[in-house]
Parts: sequence; structure tokens; C-alpha cells
Amino acid sequence: MSEPLTPEAPAAPPPVPGYLRDREVHPPLDYPGYRSTALRHPRRRLKVLPHLLTEVTGPLLGEDRIGELDNDLTRQHDGEPQGQRIIVHGQVRDGDGAPVPHSLIEIWQANAGGRYRHTGDNWPSPLDPNFTGVGRTLTDGQGRYRFTTIRPGAYPWKNHDNAWRPAHIHFSLFGRAFTQRLVTQMYFPGDPLFFQDPMWNSIPDPDARERLVARFDYESTEEEWALAYEWDIVLRGRESTVFEDEIALEDDDE
Repeated sequence: MSEPLTPEAPAAPPPVPGYLRDREVHPPLDYPGYRSTALRHPRRRLKVLPHLLTEVTGPLLGEDRIGELDNDLTRQHDGEPQGQRIIVHGQVRDGDGAPVPHSLIEIWQANAGGRYRHTGDNWPSPLDPNFTGVGRTLTDGQGRYRFTTIRPGAYPWKNHDNAWRPAHIHFSLFGRAFTQRLVTQMYFPGDPLFFQDPMWNSIPDPDARERLVARFDYESTEEEWALAYEWDIVLRGRESTVFEDEIALEDDDE
């Protein structure tokens, strides 16, 4: 059982040796502007559970789990999806700048109209029968990844008056075992909706926010086919990407 918190005792960071939560960079777990965190933030002190053989050896996440079209979300159905084709690519690095090879990356996103193929998403934007919105790939020997997809649309989500999520793509990264997983979001440059998005604004460090924004990469565009964006993911250190324990995901995305 976890130890209950008293009203005077705020939620403490996990008691992991060497773990320090930089409150000047990472958002609070209970952020008033993001209403769902009032129901989701931890109310008991966290306990470290040791990883046994099952947790560190399986399930395996090797190349045999990746299909030919898993990293091209525009070719997974019989027809063409609606929207602007884009290439999203980058490199996964550790805190020392070394590439992280053979890491499983999964993405999920809304379609061009801002709608997820999810039973909980019923706002009146049409589903695209040729776009599921999920993909996966492995980083190569240099830690690089590449997806071809559709630029997602913005969508309303009822967090506050006239609330809209900026266009974004969710990323999930796995390490050497199934329990080693990080989740984050990639945004697009110049989005006009940043000013009212509580997930974006809950990050107190402006530089950390900007590390979630992809760079438009004209050199990697494919002529008459797709625009390109580059987004590197850094797992730790001063230039670390902000991950799920700092960004709580909205209801429609879970």
C-alpha cells in the first residue's frame, strides 16, 4: 500500500535514486489550467517496484514486429487519405548526445480534420476511411527514425471556454523492455493555438516548450509529394525532451 499524503504534504517525486524533478522546467502534476489533472495527479507517495525477469525480458520488441507499411500512415488502406502529406523524421539521443539505436517508436494522431479514430471522439468532423492514425518503426543504427503521415488538424476538447488543441502527434518510445516507455507530443512551428493550450503553457521553461516543436525541413521534402519536419528526441540531460510524467494526456487521446 502507498503511504497516504496529509493535506500539508505535497506529492513528492518518486523515491528513485538520482532522480531530481526540475520544477523550473517541468510542469506541476496538478495544473489548474488543465482540469483533468485535478483527478489524475498522484495523491499518495510513489513506491519503487523492483523489475523481475518478466518485466525486463519480454515481450520482445524486435524487427519482426514491424510491418512493411507501419511507418507510412498514408499507404495503410486501399485509398489515399485526405490532407497534406508530411514526412516526420529525426534522431533519438541520450543525454550525452549518443544515438539510441533499435528503439521502438509508435505514433498516434488525429486526421486532417482533427478527429481520432476512437469511440470517445465524436465531435462533428468526418472520419477518414483511409486513415487510421497509428504507426510504428525502429530507430536505425544511428538512432534515426522516419514516418510518412498526414498533418493533423486542431480539435476542440472542452477543457475551458472555446478550447482547442494545437496540431500535434503523440510519440511513444520503448527501451530494452516493455516497461521502459516514454510518451511525449510533437507540435508544429508557428501554431496560433499555443497561447490557450494548458498542456503547452503548463511547462514553465520556454526553452523546454520549444524543444517540443518540430523544425520545418525544406531540404527533406519530396517534390510533388510531401513536406518534411525534423524533430529530435533527447532522453535525458539539460536538453531533454519533456515526457509524459510532465505532460498529462487529454481524455480523447488515451
